[in-house]
Amino acid sequence: MSKQNFYQLLQQELGRLDEAQVNKRNEIIIEGFTNHPAQRAVVGGKEYRIFNSNDYLGLRHHPKLKQAERDASEKYGTGPGSVRFISGSLKVHRDLEQALAAFHGRDEAMIISSAFAANMAVLFSLITGQSRDSVVNNDVLVVSDELNHRSIIDGIRVANHPKEKRQIFKHLSTESLAKVLEAGQIDNKRALVVTDGVFSMLGEYQNLGEMRKVIDKYDAQYEQGVLLVVDDAHGVGAFGKTGRGTEEVSGGKADVLIGTMGKAFGADGGYVVADQVVIDYLREAAATYIYSNSISPGTAGAALASVELLSGAEGQELLKRSQANTQLFKEELKRVGYKFAADSIHPIQPILIGDAKKAKALSKALYEMGILVTTISYPVVPAGKDEIRVQISAAHTTEDVQYLIEACVKAKAD
Repeated sequence: MSKQNFYQLLQQELGRLDEAQVNKRNEIIIEGFTNHPAQRAVVGGKEYRIFNSNDYLGLRHHPKLKQAERDASEKYGTGPGSVRFISGSLKVHRDLEQALAAFHGRDEAMIISSAFAANMAVLFSLITGQSRDSVVNNDVLVVSDELNHRSIIDGIRVANHPKEKRQIFKHLSTESLAKVLEAGQIDNKRALVVTDGVFSMLGEYQNLGEMRKVIDKYDAQYEQGVLLVVDDAHGVGAFGKTGRGTEEVSGGKADVLIGTMGKAFGADGGYVVADQVVIDYLREAAATYIYSNSISPGTAGAALASVELLSGAEGQELLKRSQANTQLFKEELKRVGYKFAADSIHPIQPILIGDAKKAKALSKALYEMGILVTTISYPVVPAGKDEIRVQISAAHTTEDVQYLIEACVKAKAD
C-alpha cells in the first residue's frame, strides 16, 4: 500500500494547483464547429467565438487544406507505416520538406512530429552530438534567452550539458548576449545561441537583426563559430508582410530555424530548415526524427496546400486581414481602459490582469458570454503578471472583434 502514500502526495499537489486556480487539466470539450465564416466552436450545444487558438489565419477549416488532406490519405493511407529510415519516405513528406525549404529560402528542410520534438532533437544533436563519442561533442557554450519556451529549456536539459556551459541572457537584450559571448570565448570552441522568435505568452519578438550583428561579431572569436537557433513556431506563417515570421519582421536570419505547421499553417507537425549539411547531420542524429513516426500523409498534404496557399494572393489577403483585426482590437481595448502585458504587434494580444483569481474570473465571465479565451498565470508568466491571452485570427469578422471588446467592458463593469 506504500504507493498510496505517493498518490496522496499527488492529490495534495493537485489540490494546491486547484486552490491557486492555475490548474490546466480541466479542458473544455469541443464537440464540433459551425459553418460560420469565423468557425465558432460548439461546447455543450452552445456556440462560442474562438479567441484562444493559434490558427492565426483560419486555415484549419479551409476547403483547400481539407481536400488536400483527403487526397493524400486516399493515396498514401492514414499513417506513415513506420519511421522513415525503416519503411522509406512518402513523396508527400519530401514534397512538403522541399516546399518549406523554398518558403524560408533555405537549402533543405526536415519535418518532425511536433515543434516541441524538433527543439528537443535539434538542441541535443547540436550540443552533444549523436552520442558521447561524437566529434560534435566538445567545448560548447549554450546561451538561452531567459524567457524561452519550455521545449527549448527541456532540450538543453536533455543534453545534460555541464552547468557552467549553460548561460542565460536577459530577455530581448543583445547587450546581455554580448557579455555572455565575450566571457565564454575563453573556455569554449563553439557557442550555440537559442531563442524564441515570437514569445508566446506576450506576443513580443526577438530582434534577430540586432542579434545577428552581435553573433557575427563574435563568430570569429570561437574556433567553431557561433550558431543561432531560432524557434519561430508562433511567427512562421502569421508574422511579417509575407508570413515569413520574425526573420522578415526583424531583418535577421537564423542558422537553424524551427517552425510548426500546427499554428498559422492550420495543420500539424514541426520542422527544421537550415543549410544542407546541418539537415543531413540532423537526419543522422535527431532521435525524435529517426525513432519516431512522421506526421500522417493526410496532415502532410494539408500542410503542403497551406504553404502553397500562403505563398499566393489569397495568403497575402489573409495576412492583411489578420493585421487589421489585431490593430482594431488593440486600439479599441485600450480606448475602453484595459492595459496590455506587452506592446505586441503579433496576433497574440495579452490583456494584463495581474492576479490569478481575477484573471480566472474574467475568463469565466467571457465564457458565459460565448467567448473562449485562455488565462495565463504563474509559473507560465511571472507572479503578478497574470493575463488573458487573446489570439486574433484572420477568420474573425469585425463584428467578432467588437463583440469581444464589448464583452470585456461588460465584464469589467460587473
